[in-house]
Amino acid sequence: MPTYLGLDAVAFRTGCAIPRGMTAYEPVIGLEVHAQMRSRTKLFCGCPTDYGAPPNEHTCPVCLGLPGALPVPNQKAIELAVQAGLALECEVASQSVFARKNYFYPDLPKGYQISQFELPLNGKGHLDIEVDGETKRIGITRIHVEEDAAKNIHGAGSSAVTLVDFNRGGTPLIEIVSDPDLCSSDEAEAYLRKLRDILMFIGVNDGNLEEGSFRCDANVSIRPVGQKELGTRTELKNINSFRFVKKAIEHEIARQEGVLQSGGEIVQETRTWSEGQGKTISMRGKEEAHDYRYFPDPDLPPVVVAEERIAELRAAMPELPVAKRLRWQADMGLTEYDAGVLSAHPAVATYFEEVATTLAARSGKSLEKVGKKAGNFVQAELLRHVTTSGLEASFPVAATSVAELLASVEDGTINGKIAKKVFADMVDTGKAPKLIIEEQGLSQVTDTGAIEDEVRRIIEANPSQVEQYRSGKESLIGYFVGQVMKATKGAANPKMVNETLRRLLDEQ
Repeated sequence: MPTYLGLDAVAFRTGCAIPRGMTAYEPVIGLEVHAQMRSRTKLFCGCPTDYGAPPNEHTCPVCLGLPGALPVPNQKAIELAVQAGLALECEVASQSVFARKNYFYPDLPKGYQISQFELPLNGKGHLDIEVDGETKRIGITRIHVEEDAAKNIHGAGSSAVTLVDFNRGGTPLIEIVSDPDLCSSDEAEAYLRKLRDILMFIGVNDGNLEEGSFRCDANVSIRPVGQKELGTRTELKNINSFRFVKKAIEHEIARQEGVLQSGGEIVQETRTWSEGQGKTISMRGKEEAHDYRYFPDPDLPPVVVAEERIAELRAAMPELPVAKRLRWQADMGLTEYDAGVLSAHPAVATYFEEVATTLAARSGKSLEKVGKKAGNFVQAELLRHVTTSGLEASFPVAATSVAELLASVEDGTINGKIAKKVFADMVDTGKAPKLIIEEQGLSQVTDTGAIEDEVRRIIEANPSQVEQYRSGKESLIGYFVGQVMKATKGAANPKMVNETLRRLLDEQ
């Protein structure tokens, strides 16, 4: 079994390079990612977390903050948060404390949010990203657990009306706070993509940006090159698209540089990205950090996760995407690109592995021999038919059926071209590959006598091309192979056709 080097063995790039066009300032970026955890119920009550229910249907006295209602922590959500911390190499605390974060906003029915402050569940960690062929380690300050707010719906009925849907209120979140180690929009995008991959592969988050279950705030500042002190930052709020995060950060860096170069001062504020206007726009001023008046929630005791349970969760941790891609490259000969495509979604990765391992078992060949062939077929023929939604994926045929089809190629029953036709019929009809091959008579012709008869007929029908081939234009062998395959409707064994052609054409 090969040994896989961890990313600690990779040389890490340090410091922030100056983006093109910036000669006086360097950007400093930190990200706060809010990821909803895949718990069936809310963080402190039994209301379901299903997305898309009618407004205010999934509510109760606890998540509505009614007087006398008491919260009860969701053990599953706490353990999912522990898994996230373990996957990101965080210091997981066996004891943490929930705190009240006090501020008034219409989507907070209690007038405070239950979060964590001084004693979070997960402390220092890191995430390694790759940009332009270089690896850089991004520090993680903390990962704490908190409840999500409700959802404000502005302009409902008229521009003066804001409605509140409390279905989302109380949904379990983790907030992943990075160190200010990011230096460009490319690094920020790489960090978000890799973080989302990890959370999806370990089953903590469904990665659904459209539904807002994975979103981020970006803290952006610039400072003169060489200065250690951080510049005044602006906060870009609640962006749920990788493309928009990248565009918002790029615009904000350019905006701040323009302000400073014109003699102005950066104002600490909260801004948002307007795709329609193509720029960040101010939401509200934030001259000083909010005083949230954190204090331990008197209704909730400290959260205790036994060291033994942490060890069990660590042992049960699924294989992370980077490790999976490295294993595929080593065991199956996949390229880095192929491994990336096939592991872009957890369900696709699982499907591909089932195809490859089943094909190896059916054909009696090693994964090294058939893995790349399986990967090529899944990419070229299957993925165009796959649809994904969150962690769910819809496949047109079972992985075992694809493996059965490819095994027919390996044993010579059909060739690769016919396999594509059979697969299309499998998608359309739902029939097994063996049945389609039998019904349509698609098995390869391997009778040497029949193949030689067809080859001789093609040679006799093309005297001009035969003369050119024998005069040294050997590339014409492809023409003859094509003519034979056309005549046999693709049923002839291509290898046998090629060998027979060369033998007969080389006869003088």
